[in-house]
Amino acid sequence: MNVQNLLEQKLVDSIPLLGLEVINESHMHNVPPGSESHFKVIIISDDFEGEKLVRRHQRVNKILADELENKIHALALQTLTPREWTEKGGTTMPSPQCLGGSKAKL
Repeated sequence: MNVQNLLEQKLVDSIPLLGLEVINESHMHNVPPGSESHFKVIIISDDFEGEKLVRRHQRVNKILADELENKIHALALQTLTPREWTEKGGTTMPSPQCLGGSKAKL
């Protein structure tokens, strides 16, 4: 199973989801083609209702602890309730440009 599918499966198994998107953003970074090292995860769940953002991210980081330690370099999280998702018009913030490795402009 590739890393993207592994992340998806672990999240589906651990959080009651209304929406999930796991995006491999490795191509935006200074890594070899085909890498699975940088991901953006968008999660919509009623379970986040009443939880502060830091707690939501801690939950996801705990679920993906092994992958964060052994398989992936970076994880951008957008954890939303259905109301928050609707208020944002069903869109999320774009990821910032990579500043690491040879892509950084000095």
